Amino acid sequence: MIDDYLEPLSGERRQRMEELVALVRDLYPQAEESLRYRMPTFDHPQGGWVAIANQKQYVSLYTCSAEHLEAFREQHPTIKTGKGCINFRDRDDIPATAVKAVITSAMEMKKPG
Repeated sequence: MIDDYLEPLSGERRQRMEELVALVRDLYPQAEESLRYRMPTFDHPQGGWVAIANQKQYVSLYTCSAEHLEAFREQHPTIKTGKGCINFRDRDDIPATAVKAVITSAMEMKKPG
């Protein structure tokens, strides 16, 4: 399903998307994969999730809350972030270690109650 989303992409954009997908799959092979929100989405059994999308000018990593991005923002102030997402422009490096920390924080968020 997610691989079908990636298939029409080409060149560096596809490589960047595959890199982000691989980071999530390596960290959470048990995550449920879907195309919820019409983008590759990974749900953790405890209730957290991340999603990845190909946008016009960048690839994005979406999290379930802005709190997951606080340390990333401090470490990488030149990489654009939104309320609960990171937008990797084509010229930005993807800092794997910092991104893994964001993914882990978002995926292991506990369900309320």
